[in-house]
Amino acid sequence: MIKAYAAFEPKGELKPFEYDPGELKAFEVEIDVDYCGICHSDLSVMDSEWGAMPYPVVAGHEVVGRIAKIGADVHHLKLGQNVGLGWHAGYCNACAACETGDQNLCDNAQATIMGHHGGFAEQVRAAANSVVPIPEGIDLASAGPLFCGGITVFNPLVQFDIKPTDKVAVIGIGGLGHLALQFLNAWGCEVTAFTSSETKKKEALEMGAHFTLNSRDADEIASAVKRFDFILSTVNVKLDWNLYLSTLNVKGRLHFVGATLEPLDIGVFSLIGGQRSVSGSPVGSPATMKQMLDFARQHQIKPVIEKFKFSDINQAIDHVRSGNAKYRVVLCRK
Repeated sequence: MIKAYAAFEPKGELKPFEYDPGELKAFEVEIDVDYCGICHSDLSVMDSEWGAMPYPVVAGHEVVGRIAKIGADVHHLKLGQNVGLGWHAGYCNACAACETGDQNLCDNAQATIMGHHGGFAEQVRAAANSVVPIPEGIDLASAGPLFCGGITVFNPLVQFDIKPTDKVAVIGIGGLGHLALQFLNAWGCEVTAFTSSETKKKEALEMGAHFTLNSRDADEIASAVKRFDFILSTVNVKLDWNLYLSTLNVKGRLHFVGATLEPLDIGVFSLIGGQRSVSGSPVGSPATMKQMLDFARQHQIKPVIEKFKFSDINQAIDHVRSGNAKYRVVLCRK
């Protein structure tokens, strides 16, 4: 039996829960969970915000732990190895996306916390090819958020061939944005942070931004007309997207990784006239996760975290719900 913490209703308190995972499949591994980040996506799933969930829900998809069991067909992982598990716990391995190394785009991928029990538990199971080894030199306690927030902001740098000479901007300096600033700075870009908070302005400069702009000051944003080659939006609120498009240089890209639920109100002539693009992306493939971890190790990039014990999981979740977390919350076994 695997011991876990589960939600039994939207916005309900998590309670102890046990389940029988059954026999370990030949392509699976079981991970002893040492750390697990808490992401807003966990709250959305537990609260059925993205559609009704079958309860109980065991969330947690920023897992760091050690391989405890290995299926008969798994040969690239070993017992006791430090690994991470992110949004996906398995792929179909047969579609065009999987066959071309874009497993993160697999339509039939198995989400770690939807129709599957996640990492708010003592153990979690996953297909071995969705589990990523953690290299020496990565701080294990803070590594969990890299497998969701980290890869979400790193993946576009690879997908869209962001160059060290590019001028880039990040909208929103939170759980995603504070990691984006670090990655983009280390990538070699000139980095600007859009933020409305004076406190976060100072922190943004400390975390890698070279400049800041007030995201609530239309005149200040307008002063940056045609300044950026790439803008990364990490927010989940509606903004004046046409104003932000005006700050893109010709052939610039406005890219979304924050789940803005309202439709985008965008004038097409700004796109046509400057050959600009609007796009979005999810998490990355296992191969891109490995690349991200190597890059993070080389440049000493890591999330800013607040630690809670697993036994204090409800307190930790309330802290995430409050919006006051700086910047990611991580559950710790010890």
